Amino acid sequence: MYNSQKIRQLAPEMDPLRMGMGWSVEDLEKPQIMVESTYGDSHPGSAHLNLFVEESVRGINEHGGKAARYYATDICDGMAQGHDGINYSLVSRDMIANMIEIHANATTFDAGVFIASCDKSVPAQLMGIGRINIPSIIVTGGVMDAGPDMLTLEQIGAYSAMCQRGEISNEKLTFYKQHACPSCGACSFMGTASTMQIMAEALGLMLPGSALMPATCEDLKEVAYKAGVRAVQLAKEGVKARDIVTKESFENAVMVHAAISGSTNSLIHIPAIAHEFGIEFDAESFDRMHRGAHYLLDIRPAGKWPAQFFYYAGGVPTIMEEIRSMLHLDAMTVTGKTLGENLEDLKNSGFYEKCSGYLEKWNLKRTDIIRSFDDPIGSDGTVAILKGNLAPDGAVVKHSAVPKEMFKALLRARPFDCEEDAIAAVLNHDVKPGDAVIIRYEGPKGSGMPEMFYTTEAISSDAELGKTIALITDGRFSGASKGPAVGHVSPEAAEGGPIALVKENDLIEMDIKNRVLRIAGIDGKKCSEEEILQILDKRKAEWKPAKEKYKSGVLNIFAQHAVSPMKGGYMK
Repeated sequence: MYNSQKIRQLAPEMDPLRMGMGWSVEDLEKPQIMVESTYGDSHPGSAHLNLFVEESVRGINEHGGKAARYYATDICDGMAQGHDGINYSLVSRDMIANMIEIHANATTFDAGVFIASCDKSVPAQLMGIGRINIPSIIVTGGVMDAGPDMLTLEQIGAYSAMCQRGEISNEKLTFYKQHACPSCGACSFMGTASTMQIMAEALGLMLPGSALMPATCEDLKEVAYKAGVRAVQLAKEGVKARDIVTKESFENAVMVHAAISGSTNSLIHIPAIAHEFGIEFDAESFDRMHRGAHYLLDIRPAGKWPAQFFYYAGGVPTIMEEIRSMLHLDAMTVTGKTLGENLEDLKNSGFYEKCSGYLEKWNLKRTDIIRSFDDPIGSDGTVAILKGNLAPDGAVVKHSAVPKEMFKALLRARPFDCEEDAIAAVLNHDVKPGDAVIIRYEGPKGSGMPEMFYTTEAISSDAELGKTIALITDGRFSGASKGPAVGHVSPEAAEGGPIALVKENDLIEMDIKNRVLRIAGIDGKKCSEEEILQILDKRKAEWKPAKEKYKSGVLNIFAQHAVSPMKGGYMK
């Protein structure tokens, strides 16, 4: 007996209320499948999702199930940039996960299709799926096309900084802004949205080869229909999400993350998702697994090509074929087959030939986009966890985007208590070579953990500063960020972490190879570790917590309940 049928027996109002929506008596006896999406006129990543909702509904209804549409619209980090709206970004993830829990449990369903595209919506749905643990399948809304001359949105931050410095005209910037997003879909670079679409497939919860398809291609509508069909089958089989997603699934996802140079925000989302699945998987697992991993994907922002070319090169399956010796091929997937079996099926289905047909139109070959395992772009992964007296619980750096000159540096501290002051100092050239720009009180408890996107772009687009300073913060970065940036510093300043105690002209040592981030001197003079710790203890005794930035509302709730960024920044 389906769970929905058991609930009908307990709740006699269920049948008449559903029939009030137009359901038939026959519909009541079918597997009840929720189709949960973030569709809404909120941004290009969600504005088109109802196309896929309707395809999934059709697949469900035509194959013995009854679909019910549910919506929890997400926000756009891009639209939230440059003002306090970005403070709501991370908490929106947890709120969407909460709504999925409410939708699924207030009525009860036998399976679900979950449809999203972007930075917080895909991890939110993964968190919600882990929490409700019903048979589940994910459809992602793909990636937008690139604009003229392969213009993509992550370039706008750099162009904006260049315009403010007088390096390009306002007319040129206006042209770029008006042509960077020519279609719906996630932004066309390997930022957080693209990364998390890929992570959803790598975890085994998507149909193979369906992550990060071009949002405008007909293939994606077919995937949505097939996902609806498969959801009905999963309901009948009783295969729940936690039957599929295991510790090995997360290890597979992290190896794929290394191969694609995925967003640093994944180090917040993956631990939070694992937590909802009842699995312990912290950010240090990324560091351990990235060491020695081969980085293969030549996609922006670290690489050359827009993200639509990822699918043209064969997508996640091609990446997995190249690193298959590093994967758990016996991990189960939503198809009912193992990962290894899925990869073999794709070889026999014409999938790779179809994808290469798209590449031929651009006179490119697969290895122009996804390099072979024996010819990697890099061979030590792409992210590292740094520790030391400045970040006792860790900090994150995407070392594949850091200039080699900054892998080991001793810098002068320039602390700022908000991003606005820091970016003004960078753009006004008050920041000099050899400085460590420290932005604090921007963690989950401080201000919701916004992105430091414009500051990183201002630094990385500056020919001098991009190779001579570092940005260190308890906030986070856009998945599009590049340059010498260290984030997620834990404990955060709002909790009295050492980053709150840094003073002007302290010496900051950054050593990426040896995974070190520490205060190495006071007032410009090097000191022993014992001396530094004594001074930090004295400063801590004199430290006073900053005033609450939000005294009510969701950000106040988030500040009270959010865990460390290194644990996933979720609300406990």
